[in-house]
Amino acid sequence: WNLEQATPLMAGLAVAAAAYAGKYGIQAWQAFKARPPRMRRFYEGGFQATMTRREAALILGVRERTPTDKIKEAHRRVMVANHPDAGGSHYLASKINEAKDILLGKTKGGGSAF
Repeated sequence: WNLEQATPLMAGLAVAAAAYAGKYGIQAWQAFKARPPRMRRFYEGGFQATMTRREAALILGVRERTPTDKIKEAHRRVMVANHPDAGGSHYLASKINEAKDILLGKTKGGGSAF
């Protein structure tokens, strides 16, 4: 074999490898698109008339019996993501604050400004 004979062979192998990679890439993409939707990890809303401890915990993404420091951390994390100055709504901010107050025992519920 000399270099002139090996070059077309190598080019043909490269084209075949690219074709196989493309075929399997397309199959993987179609399988990815066809997968079932994943469960969402955030509270989907639909607020109750009077907020309960359960609803407050769902809003902040914690358990009802979470320690105070973890409640404050969760409140800060959720508030940063939904603050009115960052494009969030005043209503959501009031519900997030109400959830924190309920879990910290500062109110009995129904304390939203709206």
